[in-house]
Amino acid sequence: MSHRHFEQIGREAAARRNSMGQQAQEELRRQRRPVLECRSFWKAGSFDVNTAASSSTLGGDLDSSDFERARVHPKFLHTNATSHKWAFGAVAELLDNAVDEICNGATFVIVDKVNNPRDDSPMLVIQDDGGGMDPEGIRRCMSLGFSSKGSKKTIGQYGNGFKTSTMRLGADAIVFTRANRGSSATQSIGLLSYTYLRRTMKDDIIVPTVHFEILDGQAIPLPFGSQENWDGNLKTILDWSPFSSREELMLQFENVGSHGTQVLIYNLWMDDDDLLELDFDDDDEDIVLRDHVNYSGLPKSHKEVVRSHISYTFRCSLRAYISILYLRKFPKFQIILRGKPVEQLNIADELKFRKVLTYKPQVITGSENASVKITMGFAKEAPILGIFGFNVYHKNRLIMPFWKVLQEGSSRGRSVLGVLEANFIEPAHDKQDFERTPLFLRLETKLRQIVLDYWKENCYLIGYQSRNPEIRNKQKQSGKFPHEPAANVAKELPHSESILGLSANAQREFQAAELASLQPMDLHGATADRVAELAAVSGSSPIPSGKARAPLITYHSEVPADVLDSSLIEKISEENLELFVRRGELQSNYEKLKKTIEELEQELALWKRKLSRLTVEVENQRKQQSILKQ
Repeated sequence: MSHRHFEQIGREAAARRNSMGQQAQEELRRQRRPVLECRSFWKAGSFDVNTAASSSTLGGDLDSSDFERARVHPKFLHTNATSHKWAFGAVAELLDNAVDEICNGATFVIVDKVNNPRDDSPMLVIQDDGGGMDPEGIRRCMSLGFSSKGSKKTIGQYGNGFKTSTMRLGADAIVFTRANRGSSATQSIGLLSYTYLRRTMKDDIIVPTVHFEILDGQAIPLPFGSQENWDGNLKTILDWSPFSSREELMLQFENVGSHGTQVLIYNLWMDDDDLLELDFDDDDEDIVLRDHVNYSGLPKSHKEVVRSHISYTFRCSLRAYISILYLRKFPKFQIILRGKPVEQLNIADELKFRKVLTYKPQVITGSENASVKITMGFAKEAPILGIFGFNVYHKNRLIMPFWKVLQEGSSRGRSVLGVLEANFIEPAHDKQDFERTPLFLRLETKLRQIVLDYWKENCYLIGYQSRNPEIRNKQKQSGKFPHEPAANVAKELPHSESILGLSANAQREFQAAELASLQPMDLHGATADRVAELAAVSGSSPIPSGKARAPLITYHSEVPADVLDSSLIEKISEENLELFVRRGELQSNYEKLKKTIEELEQELALWKRKLSRLTVEVENQRKQQSILKQ
């Protein structure tokens, strides 16, 4: 089904809803269920459950055995979702499910906003045209901790992504799926509703689902228990979903088509200002986060460069994040965000002075992933762009964007970016980090050394002073090296942190930026004399103290003279790894000893109780004997 057809169906559905009479609209509003008293995600997990009242609350007339369930407390839904610190990470999980369906014929996934017909609030829709799920498949999807994805090529593996991601984005989610398995065609509806569980004070996670078998184009109810149970599940879905009639539910399958899945997430979470965490209004072709990056500390000449670079925009723009989410471009699959396909971007194609290296991790001999290609170079915007780091992928999926392997505060590594696919280490459950194993730590050490070596050999290409004497002489002869007067002035400025090692033009630019951000007495200890000195060097005029601002982002471009020897760094890194492994062993031994002590304490308590009983018995026998003697 094309995206245009999807939009047409949505418009027709909206027109049908708008054509309903005022009386029908009022009836829908009366049927609307209450929402959670707290719509902030990070506070929604704080509540108390009165289990005694569970059976008497609304919905308590349906026995818990009437539903398919994972037997855990509803609080776990929220706790489980907190693994996603970042809302876009949750969206990525749902996109992964669609990408995994490419092997089943999926050609697109749609991410968009639609309105809730009950209250006109925004809902997030994610829909693909993959193989869909049969009744057993949707049961597994909405159960906790079950995964049938055993392939080395699929992204999902823990069976937890759907639950954590939907509950991270909103309080409730409803799933429509249609599948063809051989000669059998089915369609199913499942409801995962935190609001329902909270409002009805359930002490188990109850997931109502209804299934239909498609015969001769007609959807026939397919109960796996009794018809009464099926009717009860349908009633719960109608009571707590955005759709108040069976006809409205069936209408959603027109969007799904002959096969595929549609996920609607509603009652979206809000921030502390009671605004939706996901902003749909700022850009009609994007979904953005409201906590935008602050660029106020940047010089005006650099602000536009930084704002437009992917290393900054991916933090608040879903379109930017999705563009780098997958390493290799899909030949016959599109991610359509709010009506416009996302153009995939590989930052390796955007680098200058590129270099490709091969890294062989210390894994099992003969492993297919034993060799890793690392592509690195300078960003096109160097040296203005201060970002540095690696995009690290796992099975084609971005896990760590712009991972900084060097500490900030030094110019070494400035504007150096890289890309690699590390299939030999395992990602964390939220797929935003890797497990901290010795293999990961060795990779970090190797990448750090690679960046330092690359910077040492190539920093002169972006205007920094080379540590190679021959290159320095060529720079001086060609006029690309700072002339003596400017260099001498630089040496006389003890507080300077951002001029040494740059070409003359770059020096003046950064000195002007520093001047613009200094006050007569700022955090760096600069005085009015220091401002005057900077003005003399950069050719600028001092700025009145009332208009000066302290920088939020500081440019550091000093090249340290005491670069550590590479062999020493390797030695220290290996020692750190040994200490890490040793720490793990000691921790394991500590846990074993702690468990042994607990067992001995329990055994001691047991013998004390036995001794106490024996003492009482002996004392009673003595009393009896004393009575008999009398």
